[in-house]
Amino acid sequence: MLPQAQCEIAVPFYDVDSMNVVWHGHYVKYLERARCVLLDNINYGYAAMKQSGYAWPVIKLSLRYARPAIFGQSLNVIARMTEWEYRLVINYEIMDIVTGHGLCKASSTQVAVNMETSETCLGSPAILEQQLKQSGYL
Repeated sequence: MLPQAQCEIAVPFYDVDSMNVVWHGHYVKYLERARCVLLDNINYGYAAMKQSGYAWPVIKLSLRYARPAIFGQSLNVIARMTEWEYRLVINYEIMDIVTGHGLCKASSTQVAVNMETSETCLGSPAILEQQLKQSGYL
């Protein structure tokens, strides 16, 4: 089983429009917070990635909105790693903590880029597999 993580977010006032609804672009910040928790849980967060010599840019992002998030709402954002061998794919769910209603489903795809050469790697570097093994996921 591959890693998953979650984080809780209270929708801040500065993320909403005049109707108290979260602007669609802010959902990406919520996904990023959950992705950071997931990567930190395997000891391969962004600082560790940089230290290992690889950048992992997002090359694809997909979101599907089902219900709006509103000011003050408590959200649970779940991130689940689904692929890691050739690219890093993470699926997300954003849910209302109180009702359990799903608000958004999303997916991101990242690829490793060698920071020294700026070349995209055809497979994930060995360091990712090492971190997954050390964390007990492989």
